[in-house]
Amino acid sequence: MAKLEQKLAAFVCGLRIEDVPPEAQRVVRRMVMAVTGTGFAGAAEDGVLALRELLKEAGGSGQATTLVYGDKLPAHAAAQFNATMCRALDFCDAMAPGPHIGAALFPAALAAAELAGGCPGEEFMAALVAGAELSSRLNLNEAQYDGFDPTGIVVVFSAAAAAARILRLTQEQTLHALALAFNRCGGSFQSHVDGSLGVRIVQGWVAEAGVQSAQMARRGITGPVNFLGGHYGFAHLYGRGTLEPESVTAGLGESWKVHNVVFKKYPSCGVTQGVTELALGLVSELCLRPSDVRSAEVRLPPYAHRLVGHPFQVGANPRVDAQFNAGYCVANALVRQSSRLQHFAPSQVHDSAVHEMIGRIRVVADEKLDARGHAAVDLSVTTNDGRTHLRLLDIPPGFPGAELDDSQHLARFNDCLAYAPHAPSAAQTERFLQALDGIAKLPDVRALVPMLTVPGTFLKEHS
Repeated sequence: MAKLEQKLAAFVCGLRIEDVPPEAQRVVRRMVMAVTGTGFAGAAEDGVLALRELLKEAGGSGQATTLVYGDKLPAHAAAQFNATMCRALDFCDAMAPGPHIGAALFPAALAAAELAGGCPGEEFMAALVAGAELSSRLNLNEAQYDGFDPTGIVVVFSAAAAAARILRLTQEQTLHALALAFNRCGGSFQSHVDGSLGVRIVQGWVAEAGVQSAQMARRGITGPVNFLGGHYGFAHLYGRGTLEPESVTAGLGESWKVHNVVFKKYPSCGVTQGVTELALGLVSELCLRPSDVRSAEVRLPPYAHRLVGHPFQVGANPRVDAQFNAGYCVANALVRQSSRLQHFAPSQVHDSAVHEMIGRIRVVADEKLDARGHAAVDLSVTTNDGRTHLRLLDIPPGFPGAELDDSQHLARFNDCLAYAPHAPSAAQTERFLQALDGIAKLPDVRALVPMLTVPGTFLKEHS
């Protein structure tokens, strides 16, 4: 009974960091770098401070630290707040076709480490790797998700696994933590299409649910242990009868799926990365000016088109509207000749020059692109001299097969800090990067917390 689920729990409890390949460890360290950078940058984005006030009003024991601000909340609430903040700019790690693992995994793990009274670096890294690998293996394809938010469906298992490991749950308790987390799966891509703050809020809920599931299991609360292969389990409900439960555990601990993590080059949705790259490539190659462009056509796979191919409209949350719109991303690249965090700020999203360019861009769905990959894209630009320039891309930068190098990862991180409303000092940043490089050797990962808060920010917000 529950043999597959027991395998997952045993993996979470028994993984040793020395058994994890160096490249998988590197991916997870880069994940931490990405989400801490986006956390600093997203600290004052829409909804973040409102959520912080709401969580403070709810009260409770001060068990874990809010990143950037430095005040204390209950562990599950700190995880929720930090995860929401880390996702706000949508520049954290991702994975095709959509789960954002690190922005919930790291906040949940760090909150659990504080709740546990400390955690050695090697245990912390083992917890992060185990959690990331679990969600990577549970990750579904586009047809199986069919509109569910992948983050809400699979990343809750990452958060629960990491929290369970750090809180030193037994294998049986860990099984129930994962089982309870299964009942917290949820979320819809309608949040993205509608440009709502629900995108970042789901990320926070995932982290919160992961910590709470581990806390409940530690106190003896049970969940449905056949959560993967049961009659009404994950494979049936979300795999829609097309997921073989055994495939989730095949090669567990021997082959690694965490290598599928994506690190975006540009601060917008994963399926806009390719078309942004193509647009900027044409700008550079042709010395293209906005006035040179007569029209443009973007061709996307149907799944991507449903997410980012709708006509562009500015609603209540302009940044989200822009992040999840291919037309905006192409127009921004053609007009501003780059794609930076500040280009998705509300004032920039309202720029009439970008809106005028959007009017020249057509975005269409093309089923033939499915065969080329989740993020495949074609871009054709017709210039005023009558020539049409067609460019095709199957693997955008930052995706497996076109990975960013160390200098690009550092540039992403530094861009986030430059955009941050409350940035750490240069010395603080250097200490953090050094600690991250040797995180598995830290005596206690709680040493990271003061490196990830900005002295005086909490007082400044209340002055």
